[in-house]
Amino acid sequence: MEFLDLTPENLPGEHLCCMIRSKKTHPGVEAKRKWLADRLREGHVFRKLNVKGCAFIEYAPLETAWVPIVGERYLYIYCLWVTGGLKGCGSGRALMESCIADAKTRGCAGVCMLGAQKQKAWLSDQSFAKKFGFETVDTTPGGYELLALSFDGSKPAFGPKAKQETIENRELTVYYDLQCPYIPQRIETLQTYCGEREIPLCLIQVDSLEQAKNLPCPFNNWAVFYQGRFQTVNQIDGPALERIVKRG
Repeated sequence: MEFLDLTPENLPGEHLCCMIRSKKTHPGVEAKRKWLADRLREGHVFRKLNVKGCAFIEYAPLETAWVPIVGERYLYIYCLWVTGGLKGCGSGRALMESCIADAKTRGCAGVCMLGAQKQKAWLSDQSFAKKFGFETVDTTPGGYELLALSFDGSKPAFGPKAKQETIENRELTVYYDLQCPYIPQRIETLQTYCGEREIPLCLIQVDSLEQAKNLPCPFNNWAVFYQGRFQTVNQIDGPALERIVKRG
């Protein structure tokens, strides 16, 4: 399999896998490119199968990963995604193996990723990761788990505020960054949905590493609060929002 890593030089002309079906210029794709342009200089890796399809892994040194997780000499996997005709051909395994090999080459202590007691739609497949030896090393009260493959016995952990899972604001509150190209469209949909139904909505863009490391909940690029309580890292739509509101 031939893989291609995005670089500052090829970033403008390469497709970003998960939005490859979009034939028109998409605001989320351009926002993602701008976000990546800064992150690549920090050691962030976006590696994809060099074909016209969706098979990629995205990871970064934990010290510079925009997540409320702390540790030394770990790589953090944001996303590992294979869809369509590329599934079942071993590309997911090859991508994960390439990340693990990269971690060992860099002299890292291991690789980690966000999981949950019940698989979330917007998180990478944790059962797949466990086949490589990933284990739960930390948990939050809300059922989220930090999975890690440790090479030396050390363990990363959720940041000091990540287990708080409460905020003072009782309105529907969404923390987000621009790493995922679906987010701008999701924000627009939520604004319209909430506006039509007069549901108060507070949107907070996470725009710095410091802010991300100190978030009051698990976060992979999106986090939802309602009535002051953390709800999910899933990118919700209208029906999902209604279920959250009904639960109170």
